[in-house]
Amino acid sequence: MKFTCNKSKLVGSIPVPGSKSHTIRGVLLASIAAETSKLFNPLMSSDTEAVIDVYKKLGAEFELTEKCWTIKGFGNTMLVPDSVLDVKNSGTTMRVALGTCSLLTNGEVILTGDEQIQKRPCGPLVKSLNDLGANIHSHHNYGYAPFTVNGKLKGGYSKIEAKTSQYLTSLLLASPLAENDTHLDVTLLYEKPYVKMTLDWLQTLGIKVENNSFTHFFIPGSQDIPSFTKTIPADFSSATFFLVGGALNDNSITCTGLDINDSQSDKLVIDFLREMGASIHVGEHSITVKGSDLTGIDIDMNDCPDALPMMAVAGCFAKGTTRLLNVPHARIKETDRIAVMATELTKLGAKIEELPDGLVIHQSKLRGANVSGHGDHRVVMALSVCGSAITGETIIDTAEAAAVTFPQFFNYFVSIGGDIRLSR
Repeated sequence: MKFTCNKSKLVGSIPVPGSKSHTIRGVLLASIAAETSKLFNPLMSSDTEAVIDVYKKLGAEFELTEKCWTIKGFGNTMLVPDSVLDVKNSGTTMRVALGTCSLLTNGEVILTGDEQIQKRPCGPLVKSLNDLGANIHSHHNYGYAPFTVNGKLKGGYSKIEAKTSQYLTSLLLASPLAENDTHLDVTLLYEKPYVKMTLDWLQTLGIKVENNSFTHFFIPGSQDIPSFTKTIPADFSSATFFLVGGALNDNSITCTGLDINDSQSDKLVIDFLREMGASIHVGEHSITVKGSDLTGIDIDMNDCPDALPMMAVAGCFAKGTTRLLNVPHARIKETDRIAVMATELTKLGAKIEELPDGLVIHQSKLRGANVSGHGDHRVVMALSVCGSAITGETIIDTAEAAAVTFPQFFNYFVSIGGDIRLSR
């Protein structure tokens, strides 16, 4: 599929869908609880469909409506699935499911995913899970899917370098159910707010975890996960495309449903845009961004690598130079987003330089061209917003990838005046 975009004025309101990161944590915790839980305002997308499919095969029962998911957990009776668990394109699902499947005592599980997933590293997580008693084997190359997993996770000690927060999140979600206590030393941690999100979930459910400045964790074993009812907050990662889009040209976009007090890391985009000179109003449950003259700044993006594609677009419209720094882990997402954004924005006329850990972007006069989304949902959406702000026609391939986290993206884009067409 392709998106074809032309310059257009974007004005209106976007009801931001539920957070993917919160939804996946909610599905996992509800599935390993012994009773029935409810999730309100969950995100239905390709990624969350993948996590539902995985935990359904492990024994959880799902009743899904648009506004509420009712999930009956398997507790201590996790099933050995009779088929391979396929996480599709969901890296978060792969990492957390490795931890959950390590709790099985009576069989083995094969976990795999699509071509992108099989190129995304899991080695440090696999080593730590094996340190704690699991038995995980990589079929083709150490640390990459497919994996064969059997247990059982017993607890103990491990040291981990978490170049993605998903490694640590997986360990924190699985270790409370290990038989014995777990000690984790964390020698490197990127994306700290996502770990804070995981800890918030555990604390809300009464799960005991001792956190020493995110460098050492003590998790008592043999804990039980209680059932719960939770409303999923709106997703700042999805909102990023429209928040930044609102700051371009003479646009004005309001994103509704956002909670500025939530632990999601991509809410930092508000601070970045404000520092660049954007006009921003933060309401109780909405954020409005209006177009204004932007000025380039240096941005430490370590906590929010998912915002890099859209902030790279913003840099092209900002006076002077914008530097996106300290984000090497953007290279191990669905694509190498540093290299991909440098390549595709250059096709549009951007003056952009690649760093080992980021990008240097100079104010540029862009013009529409054929570009590739590389099957990466965040790249596709960032290039679409960019195409709406520049002269000429911009055609983005692999547009279907937007549905990974934001199935409503196309319709919402049209609803606020975006000149965008979908074609095969």
